[in-house]
Amino acid sequence: MITRSPSRLESEPWQQALAAAISDPRELLQLLGLEESSLPLPVDHDPDFPLRVPRYYAGLMRHGDPADPLLAQVLPTRRERDPVTGFVTDPVDDLAAVQSPGMLKKYHGRALMITTGACAVHCRYCFRRHYPYAGQSATRSWEAALDGLRRTPEVGELILSGGDPLALSDRRLAALVSEAAAIPHLQRLRIHTRLPVVLPSRITPQLVDLIGASRLRSVVVIHVNHPHEVTRTLGEALWPLAAAGVQLLNQAVLLKSVNDDADTLVKLSESLFDRGVLPYYLHLLDPVAGAAHFSVSTERARAIERALWERLPGFLVPRVVREMPGAAGKSPLSQL
Repeated sequence: MITRSPSRLESEPWQQALAAAISDPRELLQLLGLEESSLPLPVDHDPDFPLRVPRYYAGLMRHGDPADPLLAQVLPTRRERDPVTGFVTDPVDDLAAVQSPGMLKKYHGRALMITTGACAVHCRYCFRRHYPYAGQSATRSWEAALDGLRRTPEVGELILSGGDPLALSDRRLAALVSEAAAIPHLQRLRIHTRLPVVLPSRITPQLVDLIGASRLRSVVVIHVNHPHEVTRTLGEALWPLAAAGVQLLNQAVLLKSVNDDADTLVKLSESLFDRGVLPYYLHLLDPVAGAAHFSVSTERARAIERALWERLPGFLVPRVVREMPGAAGKSPLSQL
C-alpha cells in the first residue's frame, strides 16, 4: 500500500502508483499464477507499444484464468504482428483532421485536443496506438491549439483526449481548463479518460474542484468495457464528480472474447448506472493494425444490440456506432 505524509503534494500517490505500473508480461503472468503455455495466444513484446498496466487493475483480474477478459485487453500477443487487410495505423483519419499541433476538428461545433501521449494502461485495441504523439500533440504547449480555438467561434465544445488527459498533473490540467474557460464561445468541456477505471485514486479533490468549479459545463466520459472493471472503489471515486455537477458517461468498445455477449453488456450497463454513470457509446472496433483479433462481425453486433433493447430500458442501451473517416458524426450500426 502506498502511504504519504501530509506535507507531500496531494497528486503524489496516484503518480507513484502510475510509475509502479507493471511493464513486464512475465511479472503480470506470475502475479496471476499463469504459465505462458496456458494462454490462448503466445505472449509478445512490442517495444513501440509495450505492456503497461497499473497494479490496481491487475488486481481485478481473476487469478489462474488465462481467458480473463481484463487480461485479454492488456496482454500483448504475437497475433498483433499479423498483417490483416484493412487494419491500418490511422484507422479513423485522425491526421487528416489536424488543424494545428495537438488539435483535431472532425465534427461541427466540437474540437478535440490531443493533450498528451501518456496513458496509465496500454489497451491492445487502442485506435491511437500508432499515433505520432511526438509531433502531433499539445504535450509541451497548448497555446497554438487554443489560439486556433479563439479564432473558431463556431466551436462550443472542447474535448480533451490523448493518450489520457488525466495523465497530466492537476496543476497542468487546472491551467489548461482555466485558459479554455476564458474563451467566450466555449460552453462545454468534455474529458475522455480511462485512468479512473484503472487507477481510481487519480480522482483527487483538486481534480474535482478544477472540473466542477469551471464555468464550462463539464462532462467526463470514462472507458469501461467489462463489469469486472466497475468496482466499489471506482464508484466511490466517481461520486464527488457527480456531486460537483459533472455529467458522467461511459463509452465501451465491442471486443471479441471480452464483452461480445448480451449478458456481459447488460450487467455492464446496470453496474454503471448503479454508480451514477450513463452508457453512451458502444463502439465497433476501429480497424487499427494489431487489433484484428478483437474484431466482432457486424451481424453479431446487430444481434447483441437487439438483445440489449429487449432486456434494458432505453436510457441504459448504449448507442452502437462506428467512426467512419470523413463522416459528419459517428455512424449508427443501423446505417452500416
